[in-house]
Amino acid sequence: MKQFRTLLVAFALTIGTSGFVNAQSKVAHIASQELVESMPAYKAAKSEIEKLNKTYDAEIRNMVLELQTTMKKYQAEAPTKTEEENAKRAQEVQATEKSITDYRQNALQDLQKKEIELMKPIYEKARTSIQKVARAQKFEYVLDSTTGTGVIMADGKNLMADVKKDLGI
Repeated sequence: MKQFRTLLVAFALTIGTSGFVNAQSKVAHIASQELVESMPAYKAAKSEIEKLNKTYDAEIRNMVLELQTTMKKYQAEAPTKTEEENAKRAQEVQATEKSITDYRQNALQDLQKKEIELMKPIYEKARTSIQKVARAQKFEYVLDSTTGTGVIMADGKNLMADVKKDLGI
């Protein structure tokens, strides 16, 4: 009976140890933001967004300068105008200020839409390549080791070089 108990304990330990070994997963990591920023398509998209942003900024600056010129003119002419005309001019200035604010908000929304439109395929391409490389190397999990993502230590396999090679960069 004592031998049976010893055999049972040994068997249980063997099963438990093999289960623990099988439960360990292959884990790799990659700094996905660094990968995306190294892609030529990302750089081209950022350049296009920056160009569009500069266009909007120039247009808003021109609108503000035009408003300031109009306001100076109206202030200089105010003493010679009737109260009714000055009130109309004040309403005109307020309407122009509102249109500038609306234009600025629309420009920001347009920039956000453009950024999403340009960046989504880039992030998708990076994600697809990471998955392809990870599966080819039989990794079960890939952690994002970009600073601030919650990964405290990443001593495992870094997939950056392999994914860059897959992407041709």
